[in-house]
Amino acid sequence: MEPYFDPVPLLGEARGAFLGQWSERKWLNVPGPFYGAETDNCGTGRIHAPGLVLYEADHFTEYVYRQPRTAEELRQLVEAAEAEVFSGYGCDGDTHWTPAAVREWWRDRGRVSAYLVSRRAGWEADDAKAGQGVASAAEDCAAYLDGEPAAHLRTYLFWLEERRSPTEADRLPHL
Repeated sequence: MEPYFDPVPLLGEARGAFLGQWSERKWLNVPGPFYGAETDNCGTGRIHAPGLVLYEADHFTEYVYRQPRTAEELRQLVEAAEAEVFSGYGCDGDTHWTPAAVREWWRDRGRVSAYLVSRRAGWEADDAKAGQGVASAAEDCAAYLDGEPAAHLRTYLFWLEERRSPTEADRLPHL
């Protein structure tokens, strides 16, 4: 069983880079403590955290498609947040996500996948100019959504309900 990596207590002074507001959060963000809200469109998020951040296609704002699971990934996300000129990343998702909301997001994840597919041509055009590999990353994100997050979200649900990491003796909640 995968332990829950609780990154927020590790932020320290970097917490000041996360001023995004939950009410402005992008619907594309995966459940967890971090999210992109009113971010800029300078295209810096993937430079710092390519395995965690994607761009929303219409305005190229940033969102978190995978939560950090290691100290190194947390460092990358902090760098993305610090480079974001509007300070539009948030780190208070744990106070807003509920088990019901996580389950609803999981049920509706096909909407995110469909969105990713529908925007591919725009990302390919941007990749030809900027070379950040967003179209390929969107494909990776869609594949990720079809499998890997289930285990992570079940662990996150346990953490939301119990505020501790599960042990081998614990039973994880269903999505």
